[in-house]
Amino acid sequence: MFEHFTPDARTVVVHAQEHARRLGHHHIGSEHLLLALVLTDQPASAVLCEHGLTPQRVEEEIVRQVGLGAGSLLFGTLNRDALASIGIDLDAVRARIEESFGPEALARAGRTVHRPPRPSRLNPRRAVPPRHWRSQRRARRAVLTAPTPAPAGLYQTDGARPTGHIPFTPHAKEILSNTVHEAQARHETDIGTEHLALGLISMNSGLVPSVLSALGASAPALRTAIVDRYRQTS
Repeated sequence: MFEHFTPDARTVVVHAQEHARRLGHHHIGSEHLLLALVLTDQPASAVLCEHGLTPQRVEEEIVRQVGLGAGSLLFGTLNRDALASIGIDLDAVRARIEESFGPEALARAGRTVHRPPRPSRLNPRRAVPPRHWRSQRRARRAVLTAPTPAPAGLYQTDGARPTGHIPFTPHAKEILSNTVHEAQARHETDIGTEHLALGLISMNSGLVPSVLSALGASAPALRTAIVDRYRQTS
């Protein structure tokens, strides 16, 4: 998939991983892709900022809704608005958990969820993936190598940062798929930040719609503005 991404779009994906590590999140979610995107100097990012999605406001909203540290995934994949519609306040739930079990309760739970797998009991030689699998894995990692580090943000976890591979959430994978479809719909072979932005705002689930709603941004208005901006520059 990533071989068709432009260098700028590829950098956004890699920086999303770096922001996830900085915030102590053990997943790369739609929110990290959004944060990485608004921190670039691309036209799509400028449109998002003009509609209130500035880096500071986006990051503050992510931390407000998800939190910092290892316990973040327990709340990050939940639909806050849908739960609120039936009377469930996630902030109140988080507060009650920390009141009952201590401020590190969610972090401990998160570390348990993301505990590394136990070493294989198989013959070590048989447990090693085939060579062609290893070469494909190295190729994917090479594609996702950022030329520059991600810009610094407002927050960082007090605990240990995740190391090793950080998986994309299902919502993040859906966004990357949407990004490809946005480019294909416009008969464009190069997948740029504009397609990534359109893929992000097309989501109806995950954290992005909740962030847009909280910051007063309209997905249809953003789509129109992004398409118009790139039509002017083409």
